[in-house]
Amino acid sequence: MIKAFNNIYADHLRDLGKPEGTPGRIALAVSGDNADAKAVVMQLVNETGFDAFDNGGINNSWRQQPGTPVYTKDFDLEGLKAGLQKAEKTRTPQWTATDKSAGSFDKPA
Repeated sequence: MIKAFNNIYADHLRDLGKPEGTPGRIALAVSGDNADAKAVVMQLVNETGFDAFDNGGINNSWRQQPGTPVYTKDFDLEGLKAGLQKAEKTRTPQWTATDKSAGSFDKPA
């Protein structure tokens, strides 16, 4: 299991990708336990125009959930790293959705 692309809006994913090496390029966290699968996903992130950051195992993926400092923030690599470190594991109501989410667990889109 690999977790990626969950902390960027679809229109940002479509419109904001930039060539590798571009200053300020948006970075995305990639979490997972299978190194080979994670490498494939990290390459996909790069090819779609974003910097991939290895966020460790899937058990660390909570750092990129709704309500954390990096969720939907479009940080560059350094900003993403800092935000991931600032994340707190306490679950908040924001962990379930944002005002732009298509639905909720109670009423899925």
